[in-house]
Amino acid sequence: MDQSSRSVRARTAVRSLAAAGVLAGAVLAASVWAPGAGGPAKAAEPSQPPTVPVTVATVKRQDVPLWLQGIGTVQAVSTVTIRSRVDGELQKAFFTEGQTIKAGDPLVQIDPRPFQAALDQATAKKAQDEAQLANAQRDLARYEALAQRDFSSRQQADTQKAEVAQLQAQIKGDQALIDNAQVQLGYTLIRSPIGGRAGFSLVDPGNIVHANDTGGIVVVTQTDPIAVVFTLPEDRLHDIVDAMKQREVAVSVNSRDTRRHLKDGTLKVIDNQVDPTTGTIRMKALFPNADNALWPGEFVSAEALLRTDRGVLTVPSAAVQRGASGLYVYVVAAPDDHVEPRTVQASRLGPQVAVITDGLKEGERVVVSGQLKVQPGTRVEARPAEQPLPAGEGIAEGISQGVAQGGPAQ
Repeated sequence: MDQSSRSVRARTAVRSLAAAGVLAGAVLAASVWAPGAGGPAKAAEPSQPPTVPVTVATVKRQDVPLWLQGIGTVQAVSTVTIRSRVDGELQKAFFTEGQTIKAGDPLVQIDPRPFQAALDQATAKKAQDEAQLANAQRDLARYEALAQRDFSSRQQADTQKAEVAQLQAQIKGDQALIDNAQVQLGYTLIRSPIGGRAGFSLVDPGNIVHANDTGGIVVVTQTDPIAVVFTLPEDRLHDIVDAMKQREVAVSVNSRDTRRHLKDGTLKVIDNQVDPTTGTIRMKALFPNADNALWPGEFVSAEALLRTDRGVLTVPSAAVQRGASGLYVYVVAAPDDHVEPRTVQASRLGPQVAVITDGLKEGERVVVSGQLKVQPGTRVEARPAEQPLPAGEGIAEGISQGVAQGGPAQ
């Protein structure tokens, strides 16, 4: 290829590059100038950060009961093991297992025939001695009459008088044997000394029972009313004593997992000493139990109502956060619903509700859930939470519950 051809091709490449540059400049100018406006377009404004969804609750005034919570055991008011007081064959049982029994109801019958025979024998012996006594008394009367007229000796009259006294004493002994035989015969029909519920039958009819048997025939437990024995910390002892002086202290019993309410009753007895090994005091409450909601030996969660605080500021306990300086909450501020931390002081922190003494006002909104997603100044989308304190519930204070105060994390 000659020199002139190479020059032509070079000029053609330069023209192509120049045309491409002009086209790129035109496109850039079109993007800078607004179409039809005759001037440059304005730059786009920066977008606002999205709002964070959180759950909020309103600070409210309400009555909050203080429950002292402990673990308890259901106990029958009375438990009786029915045993035989005589030896013999167990002929019949008048009860069925699990039956509700009234005091005085017959339970079992032991063969009464040997004891009836002993009673008849004692009765006959007394009749025999009474006949002898009557004859001796007539002889004594004759001897005394003869002795007054000197037809017989005075010694013979005295001897007859002694025989009369001996027979009289023998008749008293006979009566004692009759009484004992009647008692033994009465033991053959065993009646329930208390009202309650029969347990499993421990001896079947046809077996021989003995007075020295330790196992018994059946166990009867009084279950209405029924008792619950539970423990509370010793530092609450004087508070409970003062409360009992003023009124009946209500006790509520729930299942051991606290998911089911069982019974309401009253506190009756405080034990006479504190357990030094555990630092707790035992207490006994009494409950009506006609529906057998409580069973002896059952483990339950017991709560004693110490007092009720009237008209206090409350928030759900989930709203209260613990920081390096103590307690704080996130308050949703108007008008743009941004959050800001607020130092609070709480007199009580329960599993559901907290009683606030300082830092909040009635009607303010606090974040209940979603605190980990926000920081001071974050705008939120507030969603209402449920009522912080359902009707009839309060703060259950256990052994480790205390008073917490403080401020937000730094």
